[in-house]
Amino acid sequence: MPVSAPPVRPARQAEVRALAAVLARAFEDDPVWSWIFPRAATRRMWARAYFRTRLRALLARGVVHTTEDAAGAALWSPPEAWRFGWRESALLLRFLPATGRRTLEVLRGLGEVDERHPPAPHWYLSILGTEPARQGEGIGSALLRPVLESCDADEVPAYLESSKERNVGFYERHGFRVTGEVRLPDGPTMWLMWRDPRR
Repeated sequence: MPVSAPPVRPARQAEVRALAAVLARAFEDDPVWSWIFPRAATRRMWARAYFRTRLRALLARGVVHTTEDAAGAALWSPPEAWRFGWRESALLLRFLPATGRRTLEVLRGLGEVDERHPPAPHWYLSILGTEPARQGEGIGSALLRPVLESCDADEVPAYLESSKERNVGFYERHGFRVTGEVRLPDGPTMWLMWRDPRR
């Protein structure tokens, strides 16, 4: 029998460390994360630190949903507020040494992704991740639901970049469509996906 999707709720500041650890495990085999942080031995450590930074920022100025047992998280930026602020940008600079000798390539590739970000107002799903052992239980869909329902009610689009081709079909089932691709320098492809509100 299929497992019923769990209820979701807003995340709390006290859960930042636990959720960052879940997201680091969820992205451990991610092609883009492997490209950004090439050393497997330290990838999870850097990922946890990065996700802590993003979680704190979006708990303050965005929307973060999780489940009651913190088995995953969806991090959203509201319309016209998806860009990093200067404080967050400064914090993220500390991760550059972990990119090894490819810092300029990483900056160039991520800069191209940033340039392709749509200018029209939209909700931006920057991160969605589920505890690997819990994938397939409907957690990811449940985490998307609150903001997508709000998008439909308010007639506001949504946008994301998928770092795994196998996730494209998942997002398409939720109304997203591929609008472009970015091939990172000597690295993997990212799929740019847009969702018009459903009526």
